[in-house]
Amino acid sequence: MPSRRRARAIASVLAMAVVVPATLTGCAQVADLFNALPGQVGGGGQSVVVATPEPAVTATAKPFDSQFTYDGSVSLTSEVADGLEVRLDVWADNPKRTMEWTSTNEKQFGFAINVVDKRVDEKAVLTQKRRVYLSSVSISSQTAQTSGQVSNPFQFSADPRTLVPSDTLRSDRGLLLNSFQGGLLVPTTSIRQLPNDTYGITLEFALNVAVEGTANTDSSFSQQTVYQYLPIAIYSDGGQAASTGTTGTSSSTGRAPGWGQGTGSN
Repeated sequence: MPSRRRARAIASVLAMAVVVPATLTGCAQVADLFNALPGQVGGGGQSVVVATPEPAVTATAKPFDSQFTYDGSVSLTSEVADGLEVRLDVWADNPKRTMEWTSTNEKQFGFAINVVDKRVDEKAVLTQKRRVYLSSVSISSQTAQTSGQVSNPFQFSADPRTLVPSDTLRSDRGLLLNSFQGGLLVPTTSIRQLPNDTYGITLEFALNVAVEGTANTDSSFSQQTVYQYLPIAIYSDGGQAASTGTTGTSSSTGRAPGWGQGTGSN
């Protein structure tokens, strides 16, 4: 029995003697193999870049992150003074199902602009509220396209005093937003045809307002421009989200990626 154990031990030593030289002679080959792996640095100090397939857009992925698209409406607020907010409400009008908003059809939406003074009761008289006048409203647009092109197909600009009945409260400062008659209501406006490869469009609202610093004090008004950004997803005519290869996101302000970087327009 002891002789058998010695024989096994000798065989193991011989096997190691055979394996170790073979491993040593292959060191250069093994190094070459590691250097060829993705992200490794070769002997020349150059990174090896390996292309990876673009991720496909799945049914659950958001190809263009838009709360408006997923809810059918959105409410955006901007604080213009302590406890004083301008509120922009936007909703899908036709089609009401935002999954039917494609590049080829007409897409109608409505919007309203109001103001809330949190320092006073909602039913307080006007002289107790800090007044806010709206003198102009404009909307510009920027597309997100799979081709990387950018266009600005939708534009809207108006003096709000021309969009409401003549008996609404107004002055040379603009349309009064926090009156008993309510603020500005635009029941419907249209985004028409977009480039075929559009998978999203962001609307930029610019509101010029005069804000009263102290209630019922004409000398306390100051001018401001309020900006709000509204991303909207655009679907293919087949009812599917356009494949972008990447998932678009919006910033904390609702601004779409790359806003303002393109110069092209339709």
